[in-house]
Formats: sequence, structure tokens, C-alpha cells
Amino acid sequence: MASAFRALVAKIIKKGLLTVRGPSGEQRFGGGGGRSVTIRFTDEQAEQELAADPQLKLGELFMDGRMIVEEGDIYEFLALVKDNTLSEGLTFGMIWRGIGRIALGQLRNRLPVNHNKRNVAHHYDLDEKLFSLFLDEDWQYSCAYFNPPGISLDEAQLAKKRHIAAKLLPKPGQRVLEIGSGWGGMALYLAEAAGVDVTGITLSEEQLKISRERATVRGISDRVRFELQDYRYLKPEKKFDRIVSVGMFEHVGRANYRTYFNKAAEVLADDGVMLLHSIGQPTVSYITNPFIEKYIFPGGYIPALSEVLPHIEKAGLLVSDIEILPMHYGHTLRHWRERFLARKEEAIALYDERFFRMWEFYLAGSEMAFTHENFFIFQVQLKKSLNAVPHNRDYIGDNERMLQQFESRRMPLQPVSGSQRVLERH
Repeated sequence: MASAFRALVAKIIKKGLLTVRGPSGEQRFGGGGGRSVTIRFTDEQAEQELAADPQLKLGELFMDGRMIVEEGDIYEFLALVKDNTLSEGLTFGMIWRGIGRIALGQLRNRLPVNHNKRNVAHHYDLDEKLFSLFLDEDWQYSCAYFNPPGISLDEAQLAKKRHIAAKLLPKPGQRVLEIGSGWGGMALYLAEAAGVDVTGITLSEEQLKISRERATVRGISDRVRFELQDYRYLKPEKKFDRIVSVGMFEHVGRANYRTYFNKAAEVLADDGVMLLHSIGQPTVSYITNPFIEKYIFPGGYIPALSEVLPHIEKAGLLVSDIEILPMHYGHTLRHWRERFLARKEEAIALYDERFFRMWEFYLAGSEMAFTHENFFIFQVQLKKSLNAVPHNRDYIGDNERMLQQFESRRMPLQPVSGSQRVLERH
């Protein structure tokens, strides 16, 4: 008798070819004409678990080695499923689990207790050697900007910093705040390119340590400082001419949007400019993918623009520019995944095979969100006063060309380094 999973697959897979192997035998699904993928289950129970709760169990079964992709890879399998229509295959079990997760997500959004630092540490305080396996030379762990198309990952990450700096219009001597400063690359770029004074705040102790080391090595720690601080506790009397936040807003959480933008408005100078760079999704969602929530980014949430803009307006900030980058993160994630897979043995040596498969699934699933689910990057430029930025967009290209001249003279980046301590495995 066919398992519940195979019965479900028969309803879903119409395009392409999926071969399923396991203790109960081999079956093929789909009419061809697309991707061809073969998966194998090591036990019959695995198929039943996947049919009951695919959102969580697909990643867990792959991570645990109970579902093995024998032809193609996990990205191809995910893409094959997304190439087909899922609505016909919904089961009662999937529906009630989805309702339960919506209810839990709503409850978490209303809890007064905030676990930001713990959530950040879960991901960003992993051994820094892990990130060296797939990031660019500046350790930019956010969407790159592939303009022109076809450039390398390093070139695209540099283009991202240049594009953001061009929109910020920084001037020598200005005070800049970076909310979520990562390993320091954006702050160092702004300080050296524009002669500004930068304060970067983070909740990751490992990132803080490395950022400070990098500023010291480059001899600019007198005007680039990094602090272990939550944005909510920034002092209102300390004003900044520019605020930038890249890849951090996804960790704020829907319940905190008003607090976030109120605080930004509070510390932004009257003639100041802010640039927010974040992942967005095309419609409001009430849950985060349960695998990502459990294993990768606890507490994370990808916003729709319709959720963000009302809080910007209520904070008294003016939107001066919105740019949508639809496929750049898909390209970035493809680079990251290929680089990570190419250094599989090193990743396994740092942690183990289960961890490696967990991250392979995370990178593949994230890539698929941009290639198949219409996720995108938005860059929103904010201001308080009408004339804080020019009234046309020509200045962005002009500034980028000037920044390229700076880059040609800039001191080469040193390899990112930090503590060699291998942290407790997650």
C-alpha cells in the first residue's frame, strides 16, 4: 500500500520527474519535461513523518540523513516541488499544524520578554571559521548587488556597500550609526570612504570582537567604534547624521516595528538620512518557516512592505526612496551554497555531517525563496526634512562613480580573523 507521502506526491508532482526509493520500493511521479530528482528514505516511518508535517520534517529528515537526495541536490528537489502546485496536496494534518504555528507566532509577538541577544548568538556566535568557508573577503553576510550582472561575489559585495553609501550621502565629520554592524565591513567602508565617525552596534559578542580587531588593524579605531548594545536603549540625546541598517531588520520581529522606527526617528538628526536594507516578502505571512525558526534564525521574521510603511509614517519619518532588488539575493545565496559545498570536508571538521546538511538545507531553501517564492530585497531611504536628499536619483550614480575612485586607492583588506576558539556545537 502506498504511503501517505507517496499518495501526496502523486497529487502534487505533475511536471518534471521525482523518483522515490525506500523500504517499500521505488516509484516515479510526474510527466517529465522538467527537473529530474531521486530521493531515498532509509525507513518507512520517515515517509509518514514527512507527509504529516512537511514544513518542519523535510529539513529534519534531510539533516538527519533519513532522506537522501541521490540524483540532483536538495535545491533541485525543493525547486521541483515549487515548480508544481501545492494546494491540491494539502492534508488535514498540514492545515491544523499551520493553524497552530500561526497561533504560536501571534503569541510570541505579544510576549513582553525579548530574547534578541540569545537569538543572535544562536546563529552569529558560531565558530568564525564556518563563515570563512563561504563569505566574501569582507565577510558581508547580507545580499550582494550584482551590478553589472555576472560579476564575482567579492565584486558584488563591494558594489552593495558602494550603492548604500551613495544613497546615504555621507560627509566628512558626520556621525553615523550602524544598527547591526556584523563583522564591521560596512562601518569601515563608510569611515574610510567619507571620513565619517561611525558607531556600530551589535548583539553578537564574536562579531564585536572581530570588528574591533579590524578597526585597530586599519588604524581607524579612533573614529570607528563597535558596541555590544540593543538599539532600543540608544540614548535619545545622542543624535546621528546618518543611520544605516543592513540585514538586521529581519531579526526585529513584527511586534517591535513601532519601537524600531520610533527609536530611529528619535536619534536621527533633523537633516539626517537613514537607509534600511532588508529582505521582504510579497505578502504578509503569519508564520516563519518552522525549520528556519527552530534551527537557524529563532525569532526571525521576513516583513512585507505593507507591514513596514505604516510604522515609518507613524514615527514621523519621510520615505524619500524605495528600491526593490528582486533576484540579487538569489544570486548571492547560490554563490554561498556553491562555496560551502566546495568546502564540505572543512565544514564537517568544524562541526559534523548533520550540521553540514542542516546548513546546506538552510542555504538551498533560502535561495529557493528568491527564485520561486518572489522574495526580494528592499532598500528604503528615510529622512525627516524635505531637502535632506536631492530631488532626483541621479546623485546615486554620481556618488557611486566617486566611490569607485576611492576604492582604487583604498588600502587592501586584511583577512578577517578573530578568536580561534571552537564554540559549543549548536
